[in-house]
Amino acid sequence: MAAINITGEDFNKTVRGEGITLVDFWASWCGPCMRFKPVFEKAAEANPDITFAKVDTEAEQGLASALGISSIPTLMVFRDDVLVYREAGALPASALNSLIEQVRGLDMAEVKAKIAAEETEEAK
Repeated sequence: MAAINITGEDFNKTVRGEGITLVDFWASWCGPCMRFKPVFEKAAEANPDITFAKVDTEAEQGLASALGISSIPTLMVFRDDVLVYREAGALPASALNSLIEQVRGLDMAEVKAKIAAEETEEAK
């Protein structure tokens, strides 16, 4: 499955819910973004069970600002409605594939329990 372009209106419904979603924040004038594009597209084709989404930061400046995107490309990875990875910079194919396997291997019950414990601790 090819990567899909999403807007601010699509963002929440794309990243919420079950499953894995990778979101690439990019711009056409960004050299590293253009070098990362075929890596991201190839990973999308190789992993049809994962949603691969792209946000054009020029067209979606409000969304990029709201999410604190200050460097591009920035990759965000969500699993089961939890942000599990966020990093600026273009990844080589081997690193992206490794990241995907690590996200697949996450014990989400454990991740959510840790988040809940941290939130409880912060509330004290």
